Amino acid sequence: MTTPFAPRQWSSRFAFLMAAIGSAVGLGNIWRFPYVAGENGGGAFILIYGLTMLAIALPILAAEILLGRMGHKSPINTMRKLVAENRAARLWTLIGWGGTIGAFVVLSYYAVIGGWALKYIEFAITGAFAGDDNAATLAHFEAFVADPWALIFWQTIFLGFTVFIVSVGVTSGIERAVVALMPLLFLLIAGLAVYATTMPGFGEAMRFMFDIRLSEVTPATVLAAIGQGFFSVSIALGAMMTYGAYLDRSVSIGRSAVIIALADTAIAVLAGVAIFPLVFTYGLEPSAGPGLTFITLPIAFGTIGGGVLIGSAFFLLLSIAAVTSAISLLEPVVAWVEEAVDMSRRKLAVIAGILVWILGFGTVLSFNHWSDFHPFAPLGILAGMTVFDVLDYVVLNIVMPTVGLLMSLFVGWVLTREKVEEALGVSGARWVGFWRFSLRFVAPLGVVSIFVANVLI
Repeated sequence: MTTPFAPRQWSSRFAFLMAAIGSAVGLGNIWRFPYVAGENGGGAFILIYGLTMLAIALPILAAEILLGRMGHKSPINTMRKLVAENRAARLWTLIGWGGTIGAFVVLSYYAVIGGWALKYIEFAITGAFAGDDNAATLAHFEAFVADPWALIFWQTIFLGFTVFIVSVGVTSGIERAVVALMPLLFLLIAGLAVYATTMPGFGEAMRFMFDIRLSEVTPATVLAAIGQGFFSVSIALGAMMTYGAYLDRSVSIGRSAVIIALADTAIAVLAGVAIFPLVFTYGLEPSAGPGLTFITLPIAFGTIGGGVLIGSAFFLLLSIAAVTSAISLLEPVVAWVEEAVDMSRRKLAVIAGILVWILGFGTVLSFNHWSDFHPFAPLGILAGMTVFDVLDYVVLNIVMPTVGLLMSLFVGWVLTREKVEEALGVSGARWVGFWRFSLRFVAPLGVVSIFVANVLI
């Protein structure tokens, strides 16, 4: 049996940061943040987002990394260990279980959408968007998702990349992958942003994103900012706790958490700078989500000079963001089983990948044969939701806020300040007091507001 985590440690702080930033930066940074900012007051939203990130998401991010380094195990066994050491109620182990199960479920549908990004690299390279209007790009997308075998093929390719990287190990697999992929992601998004400055719609796009429009700020704006920050930095899914378990004690958790949050936000903003000039130049609809990425933007890629190169670079960027996030979702599951089962990591990663792949069929079929199947409609709840919608809704709106809330309360109230300072390697630092205050009072209120806004209203 593998000795838990003995051979698994980041070789450097840079490697950890690349892995953690890769986990945080995902599809939502690229297709959701710019639109949400533009539709909720532009620069006013970004300012509110920054404040709520500082008060809510950042403290929980640091708390999750800290728990991982204190437990030095997978999320489930980390929480078992810390609960036993602090003589706390077993309820707190839900942090580990919820995060790990949530990661497994999210990966099942994330891999399907990651497969779309890979397929669209092929579309872009072959010039499939040339001369397309909205009806043509919509037809491309609908024909693709209507074919379950095509979706399964690309889902399999995406998961194959993910499983291979995780199966090789932390330093030989995950670390090497993120150290190579994340700088490439930065270069791609920076290059696309520089190119976007030459577009006629650049000025209008920047006004859409950055003009401070206080008149558009409402309570819903604040809730949107809290939710965007909470979900953006990859907390409450076990990834940061697992990555924290591989972190050397000499590395500053507080400083690392700030760098991760800043990099995550910077990439989200750069995504808007890169994408929306195309949207406004061609008078397209700046919608959020898959509609923007797979229907709207291909119109621009099929029209502009160099569209094959620009489109290929964009979907490569999207695929890298998806893969680095997927790695962090699979690792908590593999790490947990590896601690309990006498089997090689390669075999465990393959088995976990197969289980994720099978669960992903529900998402695949939600876009074609099961598009009219609403599993919970007979119970009068979640009416109108497909299997994919249900999985996404439950994890994002129930599991993640619950895990985030429990994590905040555990570090803020159950762990003593002395234990926290010892784990952080600091003594009497003023910022620790502010951080613990946020974990005890501010962050829980923010997380509860997400739950109330998304589930009860």
